Amino acid sequence: MFPPLNEQLDLIKRGTAEIIPEDELTQKIERSIKTGQALNVKLGCDPSRPDLHLGHSVVLRKLRQFQDLGHTAILIVGDFTGMIGDPSGRNKARPSMTLEETRQNGETYFQQALKILSSSNLKIVYNSEWLGKMSFQEVIKLASKYTVARMLERDDFEKRYRSGEPISVHEFLYPLAQAMDSVAIRADVELGGTDQKFNLLVGRDIQREYNLEPQVILTMPLLVGTDGVEKMSKSLGNYIAITDTPDEDCGVFTGRRSPYPTNSYTIITF
Repeated sequence: MFPPLNEQLDLIKRGTAEIIPEDELTQKIERSIKTGQALNVKLGCDPSRPDLHLGHSVVLRKLRQFQDLGHTAILIVGDFTGMIGDPSGRNKARPSMTLEETRQNGETYFQQALKILSSSNLKIVYNSEWLGKMSFQEVIKLASKYTVARMLERDDFEKRYRSGEPISVHEFLYPLAQAMDSVAIRADVELGGTDQKFNLLVGRDIQREYNLEPQVILTMPLLVGTDGVEKMSKSLGNYIAITDTPDEDCGVFTGRRSPYPTNSYTIITF
């Protein structure tokens, strides 16, 4: 049994920056109540560093609220997309990482996330499970479904283009790859920070291209980092990790690893 519609919407809207579009969320929840089928609620994590931080906790708490309402949380560790590097909010390309590096960083995410999420209705997956199996022909087909003009509507791409900063072709693949995550898991809702809005919108478009009902987008405010200026970010090193102790110096990233053993989790596959 799911809570009534109004009760669900009240909790989901609390602290949310934007819901796109809200009427579709209402329809999805109404259908969920009628059929008894839980919504698939997606959150992706980019394993560019081994720590989840307090900025992640904002969206993780919202994901937990969906769990408390009876829906299924799907946490995607972007080991494959991590090799591309998310260009969101960046004025230059992020250095490439190997699959081994992204996997190693992602290993600690499971137990860290479980500090906030419930394990009862949670699926945790690596997106290399489906992206790593795509042929070059399938990648070309995917790329044909989106235009360069649409990509350049993205704020950070537009700024870099106008300022003469180079934009590598592979960076255009990141939002498309993230969109394929939504196709693979048939996401009903995707969560993200406000800086992820473009990527989440691409997910809606690509789901339509694969004849799926588009996901609803739910964005959350960004938490300012320890520098008091930029958003809390692993790349910027201005974060406080979820596993940090109160007396730890969290001002600069120092390559810390989680104290959790790497064999203390179960990988759930589709």
